[in-house]
Amino acid sequence: MTIERIPQKHYPKAEIWRRGMALGLDFLGAWLISSLFGSNSFGIQFVQILVFIFCWLILRVVVVFNNRGQSLGRWAFDLKILEVENAQVMGRIPELLALVKREAIIGFGALLVSIALGNIRANPTAILLLLPLAIDCGAAFSDTQLRQALHDRYARTFIVSSRRGYSLDIKIKRLVDTLQRNVRR
Repeated sequence: MTIERIPQKHYPKAEIWRRGMALGLDFLGAWLISSLFGSNSFGIQFVQILVFIFCWLILRVVVVFNNRGQSLGRWAFDLKILEVENAQVMGRIPELLALVKREAIIGFGALLVSIALGNIRANPTAILLLLPLAIDCGAAFSDTQLRQALHDRYARTFIVSSRRGYSLDIKIKRLVDTLQRNVRR
C-alpha cells in the first residue's frame, strides 16, 4: 500500500493593488463613520478612536465571518480571505479568533493613519504615523510565494481572488476605456 499525496487546490493570488484598494475602501467606511464623532479641536479624540475601533471590528471581523470571507472592500474588489496551515492554503474561512488577531494588527495601523489624517494640518510630523501600516503591508512585496503581509503571517491567513463580488476594479476599467473611446471621437 502506498501513500499518495493529493494535489492542493489552486487559489489565485490577489494582486497587491487590489488588496490595497479593498483595505482603503474598508478604512474609508470606518473613518467616515468615526469622523462624525470627532470635534474641531486638534489632538487625539478618544470617542472618535473608540468608534473607529468598533466600526473596524464590525466591518472587518463580524462582516467577514458572516459573509464567506469578504468585507465590503473585499467584496467590491472580488477578494476573499482563507486560512493557511503549514504553508498550504486551506479552502476555509479563518476562525473568529484568527480574524480578530489579524484585524487587531492591521486595525492598529489603520487607527494610526486615522489619527494622522486628523492631525496632519496642525502637526505635519503626524505623517510618520503611516509607517507601521506601510511596514506591515509592505512585507507582502517581499513574499513572492503567498504575498502575505505581516498580519497575514501572524494570523495564518491568505487573500485570494474570488468569483463572488461586485468587480469594482473591472467596472472602473471598462468605464475608463469607454470614456477614452468617446474622447477620441
